[in-house]
Formats: sequence, C-alpha cells, structure tokens
Amino acid sequence: MIKVSIIVPVYNTKEYINKCLDSLTKQTLKDIEIIIVNDGSTDDSQVIIDEYTKKDKRIKSFIKKNGGLGDARNYGIKKASGEYIGFVDSDDYVDLTMFEKLYNKAKKEDSDIVECDLYWVYPNESKLDIANYYDNKKDIMYNIRVMVCNKIFKRDILSKNDILFPVGIRYEDIVFTYKLLPYIKNISYVDEPFYYYIQRGSSLSNEQNAKVRDIFEGFDIIRKYYKDNKLKYNTELEYLNIKLLLGSSFLRILGIRDKELRNKILNENWEYLNKHYPNWKNNSHLKSSKSPKNMYYRLLNKSIYKLSSIIFGIKERH
Repeated sequence: MIKVSIIVPVYNTKEYINKCLDSLTKQTLKDIEIIIVNDGSTDDSQVIIDEYTKKDKRIKSFIKKNGGLGDARNYGIKKASGEYIGFVDSDDYVDLTMFEKLYNKAKKEDSDIVECDLYWVYPNESKLDIANYYDNKKDIMYNIRVMVCNKIFKRDILSKNDILFPVGIRYEDIVFTYKLLPYIKNISYVDEPFYYYIQRGSSLSNEQNAKVRDIFEGFDIIRKYYKDNKLKYNTELEYLNIKLLLGSSFLRILGIRDKELRNKILNENWEYLNKHYPNWKNNSHLKSSKSPKNMYYRLLNKSIYKLSSIIFGIKERH
C-alpha cells in the first residue's frame, strides 16, 4: 500500500531538482510514490527527471502544458493513490525522515493533517519557523500556517470534498487550506524542522509586483466557497483578512519600487478590507489577543496606515 503520495511540480528548476529528488528518493519511508508534474518547463528539467525515473520505479513522471503551480498540483492530486498526500516544490528539499515521521504521527493520532517545522533558507542564513499548537477548531482557523509543503493531508478528505488549488493566481495555498479546514477534525504536529524552503530572488514567492493583488481574488474565492457550502466561520475569515492584508500583503506591497503603483495598491488593500469587513476592529479574536501585531492592528486608521507605509516602506526597499 502506498502510504504517502508526494507531488512535485516542476517548472524550469534544473539547478535545484537534483537535490530535491535526492531528498525524496532516499526517504526512510519506502512505501511512497513521487508524482513529478513537469508544468511545461523550457529548460533541461525533464532530462534530469528522466534519469531519476529510470533509477526509481516509485517515480511517476508527467508532462503537461504550463498552467501554473496550482494547476500542476491539481494534476498531481488526481494521479495520487496514497493514503496521505504531501507537496514538495522542486527547488526545495526535505529531511530524509520527514515523511516517515509525519506518517507515523498521522497513524498514531488518526490525523487529517500533520505538519512540521521548517527552515526558510536564504543565501547566507537559515531561519527556523516553528508551528503553532492547536487546542480546538477555532485555534486552527486563526493560527494555522497556510503553506502546504510542511504538511501531509489525508487524501480521502480532499477527494470527498473536491478540494483543489485555484488556478492562475498566487496565494493558492491560502485558498486550498481554508477550503479544507472546515472538514478537518484532527491536526497533529511534529516539532522538528523537516522542510527546507529555498528563498531565491527569481522565485514566485519573492516577486514584489502587482500580482500581490491576487490576494483579493483568493479571498473572494474563499468567501464564496463558505457561502455556497453554508460554512459559518465569518469571524475567522474576517481575522484572516485582517492579519494578511495588514500584515504579509502590506509588506509585499511595500517592496514595489514604482511609487505610483505602490500607493495605488496600498489604497486598494485598505479599501478591500473595509469594504468587505467594515467593522473589522470589533473582531472578537482581534480584540481579545494581546499580541503586539494585533495591538498594532487595533490602532490603525487610514492615516496611521499611510504613515506606517512610509516608515516601513523605507526599510523594506533598502
């Protein structure tokens, strides 16, 4: 029986893919399948993939027309047959014990999701990112890290609820995770860093441009999904909008060099939050939390928001 299907989207990562695939083919968990989805690469990535396919029968290689990260992952999900599914980007790599330890934890605690810690790997340093513990469903909704690559997911839950990634936009992990969360009963945590998330200047995660607007479309998709499926987590979704629009998205916008475009998207960011959640300052989680970030958010009005963009923007672009 295949215990974990590991989905690896590939797009022009020939410089990195060897290290990625070495870390997967040498996993201590042997009952895995490695589903490689070449999303229309124009470099020699497929040449390398073919070499690994000849050496390891657990590798299933597919080539498709370029459709983006979400589309490639969806393609892989439909080909997967494992009890659990994991996602590894082809420019990253993992600890050799990752999937054995996550799978064993899943079986021990009958988990729908198991996550681990990870390293953000920069050219000159690595930063440890430690996960949160979750006491109840609301804790999960408020605090889960939306990235999918440091987790495994029970495949049955994805298939039964038709959970897939959005196609053609960034922030696909947010949409995927928040479509899935209402159906999760048990999430577990292994407090070891197994995933190495490579930060490179040309990668999608580091592009500071107008694509940051995709977060609006992502939130629209999530809100519609909850409404259509009569899922009542409005307070949780409101808080998600607050912490991302005023937090990580705000900082990404500040990285845009074009001043006119930067100010335009900053205004759109503020207006989006206030249009869809005009009473967001009364969010119960925001009001009850004593974290410095939430205290800062509670102080914000449009004037302070603009002032913050000037102060933080100087630091962000230098």
